[in-house]
Amino acid sequence: MRSLTAAKQTPERAWLAEVSSVPLQQSLRDLDVAYRNFFSSVKGKRKGPRVHLPRFKKRRNTQSARFTSNAFKVTDKLRLAKVGNVKVQWSRQLPSEPSSVTIIKDVAGRYFASFIVDIEPELLPWTEQSCGVDLGISTFATLDNGEKIDAPKPLKRYLKKLGRLQKALSRCEKGSNRRKAALLKVAKVHARIKDIRTDFLHKLSTKLIRENQSVSLEDLNVSGLLKNRKLARAIHDLGWRQFRTMLEAKAEMYGREVRVVSRWTPTSQTCSACGNREGHKALSVREWQCFNCGAHHDRDVNAAVNIKVAGGQSETQNGRRRPGKTNLIAPADDASSHPYEKQLCLCF
Repeated sequence: MRSLTAAKQTPERAWLAEVSSVPLQQSLRDLDVAYRNFFSSVKGKRKGPRVHLPRFKKRRNTQSARFTSNAFKVTDKLRLAKVGNVKVQWSRQLPSEPSSVTIIKDVAGRYFASFIVDIEPELLPWTEQSCGVDLGISTFATLDNGEKIDAPKPLKRYLKKLGRLQKALSRCEKGSNRRKAALLKVAKVHARIKDIRTDFLHKLSTKLIRENQSVSLEDLNVSGLLKNRKLARAIHDLGWRQFRTMLEAKAEMYGREVRVVSRWTPTSQTCSACGNREGHKALSVREWQCFNCGAHHDRDVNAAVNIKVAGGQSETQNGRRRPGKTNLIAPADDASSHPYEKQLCLCF
């Protein structure tokens, strides 16, 4: 913080005094966290993928500024320190007094105000309904009751338009105004793709959480699947990991439960009627018949039923269970035991 004060007094950094000191201090705190994560990763104290050194953000990338409670005020408008009143198009009413607000400018030139507020979890009424979900590429989600849900696949829809705009962008001279205009057009298409995907995932995750007391999913190795160059684009277009994150957050928020089944559970190889395991099946095999009991199965529906059983939600008619074959990730703590911190995004 002392270096920040000293920098404001130099001719090269005098422009720092023109903005509020709160976002500058928050940026330094974020930088400190980034360096701590980097050194913890180098020393092996941090789990997960290796964390790299923090890098400077590019101007054309997403920018943000975080204001704490002493640097903003909310009335019918939003008042920011050293900025003044900002007209906001409120997407919803704030449920409580916000503790901070982050102003975000995305690459497409849109501004958002993201508030942090504390709310009590809204527990939904108890229901005996539960479901197993099998995620796929051709069909985004297959439920154990046979319902199949297709994804909008916005990247595939806008691929030709995106390629045409990126080709025009590559022909523009760097630093020219035409290049800036072409870059903005590409950014708007990417923003449209992201909005369509996020809207679909939010609606589907909310529907499953509201209708079921518990939802079982398979722990897919998404990072490993993305190494397949023939499937990487299609997997990115679906947003499997984002969907799971939304389910887990909403389950905690509404008092539901999400169970994740081990990726090594042979859900596609096992007959959901008798439990007979028939071995590996190629992806081209969409339907098959069990050699043991003669039951005819749809590959995805059979996998969804096995995921539901492996998640401990139900049993088949003959009471089949295979203890020790499934590694379940423990569900989150009871949502009613602590207030739920929620982030609200409002655009203006």
